[in-house]
Amino acid sequence: MTNIALAYSPITVDDVDAAIPFYRDGLGLEVVNDVSYDGHRWVSFGFPGQPGLSLVISDPTAGRSPEDGEALERLVVKGSGPGPYVFTTSDLDATFEKLRAFGAEVLQEPKEQGWGPRDAAFRDPAGNHIRINQV
Repeated sequence: MTNIALAYSPITVDDVDAAIPFYRDGLGLEVVNDVSYDGHRWVSFGFPGQPGLSLVISDPTAGRSPEDGEALERLVVKGSGPGPYVFTTSDLDATFEKLRAFGAEVLQEPKEQGWGPRDAAFRDPAGNHIRINQV
């Protein structure tokens, strides 16, 4: 049987420099690659304990037409972009407090969801909806 695994998950941000501290310092991901090409930048983050999986942030027009990039940027900055992006943690309360102290915009404090996990929600600096589930 063939195995398949997710390798990269892209997240579009309007300002790569502003997003790096959120993902690196706030969520605790590791920068594993930082590539600039043709006026664009892609920063890959690794997940401790999950080798081979990367989250990649980039600007809206990286790899897209200017028109598509502008449309995507309008969606992202008003909080209507792709997502939510869902992360998991073994200690939701500690992760929540770390992100709140970091200055992340809180959308929802930790709570039990009737449909599933205990979770919390934030926006990253670009406006992307980030949910964190307790596992």
